[in-house]
Amino acid sequence: MKYFYENFTLPSEQSFSINIYTPEIKRYDLLRAHASFEIALTENCIGKHFIGDNIQDFEGTQLVLMGSYLPHCYHYYHQQDPSIQPQITTIHFAPDFLGKPFLQRPEATPLNELFIKASKGVLFNGSTVSNAKKIMQDMLLAKGLLRISLMLQLLDLLSVDNSYQILSSPYYNVTEGADEKLKINKVFEYIFQNFTKEISLQEVANLVPMTPTAFCRFFKANTNRTLINFLKEIRISHAAKLLLEGKHNVTEACYHSGYNNLSNFHKHFKEVKGLSPRDFANQYKASA
Repeated sequence: MKYFYENFTLPSEQSFSINIYTPEIKRYDLLRAHASFEIALTENCIGKHFIGDNIQDFEGTQLVLMGSYLPHCYHYYHQQDPSIQPQITTIHFAPDFLGKPFLQRPEATPLNELFIKASKGVLFNGSTVSNAKKIMQDMLLAKGLLRISLMLQLLDLLSVDNSYQILSSPYYNVTEGADEKLKINKVFEYIFQNFTKEISLQEVANLVPMTPTAFCRFFKANTNRTLINFLKEIRISHAAKLLLEGKHNVTEACYHSGYNNLSNFHKHFKEVKGLSPRDFANQYKASA
């Protein structure tokens, strides 16, 4: 399997993200890793997970906590109940999302111990899973301080659980390859901060530092795409967001997303989204 390092950027008004989606019933072949911690609730699926050096079959509902840069991948074979759609709820967060002083409080000791265990992956069982599911369902709709309160409830629930299973073996070291992870995240951070400007291959390669040729090989090996395609996806995703907000027309979305040529913008938008920018915006308005 190939590794793919992801970089999650949270909206400025959120300290962590929570999402729910329906997975494809297929065997994914990319081991994903990212700086964020992840809580993953999988429902109504039969399959196999690869977490660190742990390979394990699962069926039905599964709740896992994974620490920073812990590689993970899932194979989804079947729905457990064909009449119900499978779904996955994920939370991505930094351990210090409430600030480092919070983790230094004596009451946070069980939480710090949980985060240490997360470096090898933690599988939860029994009533913890059903209780966590209820909290996560409420969190999907919550806003403001209630959202943070529910996140703390969830972490407290996981930190006091005694029926957990540590997934990776004691000798598994998630820091292997840390140098490459630091490099790719430095590149991600630079791109996300500067994608609305012109970015050259040379300036990105200088961050690492590498020659442009060596950087191209490095980036493709770690992201499964070229720098040009990665930039295109980031810029078009941003443009789509601007169009959906309804505050910018197509030309404004083009120039606010790092493009200085409308023709290239239209071409790339259709390659990524399958529609022209105008058709994309109109389709959203029609379904709203």
